[in-house]
Amino acid sequence: MFDLSIPVLIFIAIILLYLFNSIKILREYERAVIFRLGRALPAPKGPGIILVFRPFDQMIRISLRQEVLEVPPQDVITRDNVTIKVNAVVTLYVVNPNDAAIEVANYVYQTSQFAQTTLRSVLGEVELDELLSHRDKLNLRIQTIIDQRTEPFGVKVVSVEVKQVDLPEQMLRAMAKQAEAEREKRSKIIHAEGEYSAAQRLVDAAQLMATQPMTLQLRYLQTLADIGVEKNTTVVFPLPIELLSLLAKATSEPRPAAGQ
Repeated sequence: MFDLSIPVLIFIAIILLYLFNSIKILREYERAVIFRLGRALPAPKGPGIILVFRPFDQMIRISLRQEVLEVPPQDVITRDNVTIKVNAVVTLYVVNPNDAAIEVANYVYQTSQFAQTTLRSVLGEVELDELLSHRDKLNLRIQTIIDQRTEPFGVKVVSVEVKQVDLPEQMLRAMAKQAEAEREKRSKIIHAEGEYSAAQRLVDAAQLMATQPMTLQLRYLQTLADIGVEKNTTVVFPLPIELLSLLAKATSEPRPAAGQ
């Protein structure tokens, strides 16, 4: 007599194996977009344990973590006709797993292409000096444009940072000469301001000494004391300027003729 228990046990084993294979575990940062008979369920599943009944269900895992996308170097011609190479870093994450799975084939590749075209178009509208000095403003502008284009497929662009700007060799030499000329200009201005301050102090000191003639004699004595510290044979005698003036005046006066 045929024993029916063996087929029943096989059937039960197949059912248990199928159920065991249908169990999926999603991490905290993962969501599962389920397509049941080709139609997406209204809400993604996860995290934790979910059941995916194949072949009726198909699952796409979507990560909710932030991803860093590096934009390859782009050839950009600025508004003042300078050719440069610029690359950037884009930070993004998925806010709507269903849209990221349905509306676009590959949201990372799509965002990368948007970032490349936006980087060229935005930086091509500014001059080189503005690019180098107002990079934060340009980063915010690029991030806003990319975020508006990725919003329909459920991707949020957190930030865009221009990573590196490669300038031509001729432009680097010209900028180095400009920086050198600017520093030389500042050096001359500082030197002139120092000379002006020193002259002003000397004028103030001369006016102060003019009120007390004795201070000039004390200054002479101080100078002699400073010189006397060194061991040398030089003798310095301060001669008043007024005495030289009197001698010059006396020698220049005509002498009276003999017999007069």
